[in-house]
Amino acid sequence: MKLAPRLAVLLTAAALAGCSSQSSGTSSGKDEKTGTLRVWLFQEVDNKPKEQVVDSVLASFEKAHKGVRVRVEYIPVETRARRVKAAFDDPKSAPDLIEYGNTDTAGYVKDGGLADVTREFTSWNEAKDTDPTARQSVTVDGRIYGSPFYVGVRALYYRTDVFDELGLQPPSTLAELVTTARTIHAARPELYGLAVGGAYTYGALPFIWANGGELATGRGGSYASAIDSAAARKGIKAYTSLFGSDNCPAAQCAGMGGNDTVTAFAAGKAAMAIGGDFSHQAVEAGKVKGEYAVVPLPGVTPGSVAPAFAGGNNIGVLKGTSHRTLAVGLMESLTSKTTQGRLFDAMGFLPTFSDVRDQVAAEQPFVKPFVKTLASGTKFVPASPAWAQIDASLVLPTMFQQVISGKKDVAAASADAAKKMNDAFGSAG
Repeated sequence: MKLAPRLAVLLTAAALAGCSSQSSGTSSGKDEKTGTLRVWLFQEVDNKPKEQVVDSVLASFEKAHKGVRVRVEYIPVETRARRVKAAFDDPKSAPDLIEYGNTDTAGYVKDGGLADVTREFTSWNEAKDTDPTARQSVTVDGRIYGSPFYVGVRALYYRTDVFDELGLQPPSTLAELVTTARTIHAARPELYGLAVGGAYTYGALPFIWANGGELATGRGGSYASAIDSAAARKGIKAYTSLFGSDNCPAAQCAGMGGNDTVTAFAAGKAAMAIGGDFSHQAVEAGKVKGEYAVVPLPGVTPGSVAPAFAGGNNIGVLKGTSHRTLAVGLMESLTSKTTQGRLFDAMGFLPTFSDVRDQVAAEQPFVKPFVKTLASGTKFVPASPAWAQIDASLVLPTMFQQVISGKKDVAAASADAAKKMNDAFGSAG
């Protein structure tokens, strides 16, 4: 997104102005105004474009703050849990700011690692344009513990050449999605109609949410699983019905995850797949380049959009920082509208600000279905530290795979999953 020069200057000024936000205090008892700030950001597959954007932000920040230096370390996503836990346990060796996955928020808050920046964030002028779901991803029990960095959302990729050959239109409902997938596989048995995965949690959730189901109800320490409700079971049944000889055989698809389904589509082995805005580059590099399009995943009724999971990353200030005011200011600069626009240009990261997203959608057509999906309403996982355990324990993939394999029916599998979820919620306190 190439921002107009005047707009870029104004946004940069606004971002740097955030550095003067009032402090809400720091657990270290210090709020030093000079010295070195340490930042941990995630290492991307191709990290150079991200580094260039970040370096530009840091140069501007250091110029505006005499006597301040910023040191960035890019850490592997796979080892973040160990690194962050060690940082929480030893504040003296910890960074001042970290990038973190938005599903990690509640767990990091419970561990006492993230600073409450509610007052600063809500007084930051740009924050008013933050997408509600992105804002929810930094919120625990009404308090804010960071700033959204970028958002990721999924939609329906489909092969235009296959659809044209068979005289098909993109499905307008989830029921049509199922019948369209079966129609394609019947006509072209070498293709999955819709590539689905038994381990693809975030591809399955829209089916549950579109049918009125929820993962859990409650908030804070009082979550209770809702995965075994009648509405959730309807969605589970709809998703698992796509596994079989008439679309995506269980033998090949039961163990597939999200990356596997996108890879199958990009390789020309599937006519449809549920993929993210972040999947665009992989599809463009595949065999289907020039022969696909993207539309929002349809909901239950014609014209509706199935709620998608709003993934993405955030930037947070560590509670033990001795540079509270500077750290909050740098957080705002790293997540500002200008920075998010530049990261979209460099990496394809979808901005968390509604107005910036509208601008990039106007300039880059491939973004439009994802922006429409976000505008139609997205969902998030329970803001509980238990979610990390539920996710890591593969509770939902196990449930889907039990149904797909025929080991359990939907009622029994969802009841078993609900029990495991409630045990995790209970142990989280």
